[in-house]
Amino acid sequence: MAPNILLSCESISKSYGVRALFANLTLALFEGDHVGLIGPNGSGKSTLLKILAGLEPPDDGTRTLRGHTRVGYVPQEPSFPAGFSIEQVLQQTLTDAGRDPHEEGGLIARALSIGTFPDPEHSVDTLSGGWRKRLAITQALLLEPDVLLMDEPTNHLDVEGILWLERLLKNRAKAFLVISHDRRFLESIATRMVELNRCYPEGRFEAKGRYSDFLEQRDAALQVQADYQSSLANRVRREVEWLRRGPKARTTKAKGRIQSAGKLIEELDQVEARAAQSTIGIDFAASGRKSKQLLVAKEVTKRFNEKPVVTNLDLLLGPGQRLGLLGPNGSGKTTLLRLLAGTLEPDSGTIVRAEGLRIVSFEQHRESLDQDAPLRRALAPSGGDAVVYQGRSVHLASWAKRFLFRPEQLDLPVSRLSGGEQARLLIAQLMLQPADLLILDEPTNDLDIPTLDVLEDSLLEFPGALVLVTHDRWLLDRVSTILLALDGTGRLEWFADYAQWESAQERATESETGPNKESSASATTDQGAGAATLRKPKKLSYREQKEWGTIEDSILKAEELVASCQDALQDPAVVSDSAELQARSEALVAAQAEVERLYARWAELDEKRAQTVQSS
Repeated sequence: MAPNILLSCESISKSYGVRALFANLTLALFEGDHVGLIGPNGSGKSTLLKILAGLEPPDDGTRTLRGHTRVGYVPQEPSFPAGFSIEQVLQQTLTDAGRDPHEEGGLIARALSIGTFPDPEHSVDTLSGGWRKRLAITQALLLEPDVLLMDEPTNHLDVEGILWLERLLKNRAKAFLVISHDRRFLESIATRMVELNRCYPEGRFEAKGRYSDFLEQRDAALQVQADYQSSLANRVRREVEWLRRGPKARTTKAKGRIQSAGKLIEELDQVEARAAQSTIGIDFAASGRKSKQLLVAKEVTKRFNEKPVVTNLDLLLGPGQRLGLLGPNGSGKTTLLRLLAGTLEPDSGTIVRAEGLRIVSFEQHRESLDQDAPLRRALAPSGGDAVVYQGRSVHLASWAKRFLFRPEQLDLPVSRLSGGEQARLLIAQLMLQPADLLILDEPTNDLDIPTLDVLEDSLLEFPGALVLVTHDRWLLDRVSTILLALDGTGRLEWFADYAQWESAQERATESETGPNKESSASATTDQGAGAATLRKPKKLSYREQKEWGTIEDSILKAEELVASCQDALQDPAVVSDSAELQARSEALVAAQAEVERLYARWAELDEKRAQTVQSS
């Protein structure tokens, strides 16, 4: 028997002024539905969620809620009564729902346990963004909704918080729809994906399965659309040639063909308009420096208030090396970035940077942006109507268009821009600065998935060194050549990739809970970290399949580099120069480490591939 529909919208439309967000849109949520909702910025995702939640009416169409279905809603930016404690917020939530918080004390206690709040009396006014988001999610779950609607719930959460949310949704949520740009999060929790995008004839595309399954089905659908557009263009071309010969519309057949040609031309215009999707143009400029050692850190230690943040760090960064940092909020990731950038000095140890090293930094809080300046001045800080990018002059209007800014926005103050627009502005400013070392602190905040895809490709192509902090695990795993995990106590641990770190976390969790300890599903969730849940054998994702196709070539290239380094160490000129010998030796060690990493990755992918074959 098919599952019942809990919540739906039928043929809804919504516009703001003359701008249409979507038209004639239909979407249904069923019992047990786990839906991920994506789309470019401005496609109407948040508005659709508010309509489904009953917080905003559509211009046309209807919203239908089955019977006594309870709906929970988590906004992108939650707000709470000033001066309230965490517990008081939950009590007020029950009161607003017509329930007595004194009689529901067990419900509040369970909610506090679910959120893993260390102090229920803590004022919400001083909560970090991550804990505010936890409270909003816990608040929504307090009333035990049948459908949970969430707008970017992973924003402000660290990796630990995102894993907490994944477990929570799998164990407690009945049905949910989540707007998210976190691709790994979607891969973990979604069983159905919906994309709002004008490029589709119906304004949306839907696919069952995980995010990786969605990518495959979407690519196939877009190829079908492209093939149809090509066929339609050929038909229009033939009809236009016929019309140019000046046919006389004297017969019914000729008149019909002329009318048909007009309809074909109109249809082609509509198809081409849908296909014309604007994408941001990200390409970080490199200085072209050839130095093998850009930055060398030895035994670096840093403390705050006698608390160790970084202890005895040894690090060598050279061109092509991309270091990803992992750790909970407050573990010291931003501190380490500042140490590497030179804006903070270590307590002990040394950090040696190559002479004239060009470091370009992306700040997650965007403090470098002048909020009062008009956009045109922020895009062209030196003044005038042009910028110099990679040695050539680019007109301001073209430069703005590259980052999806409209001409009418150029005179707006930066403060009027959305979070995603400010992130694109900061990227535009960084691209004007040739870099040897990119230091990026949460560059993905507020960016939509199309922009994330472009950013990912750009970072992979950047020839210099990169140090990256991001909660976007998909980007982190794809871009980083090595990962460094910080735990907030000064302890540092190296990992080849995210899967290796995740396995280490699972082993640590298992050792804490014990293999034979009994625990209920609710207890697992209430403790946040909880006992590790049984997982199905992992299979190759869409991107991993692509990686499998190229990894053998990568191994061959890495082995060739090792051989080249070994040959260099036999050169008498190198042997007689102690500095050069040291540099060549370190290069050999790095090359050998890369070969080992690639072989480990090959083995992991091969195992997943075998599982895929066995299950098919």
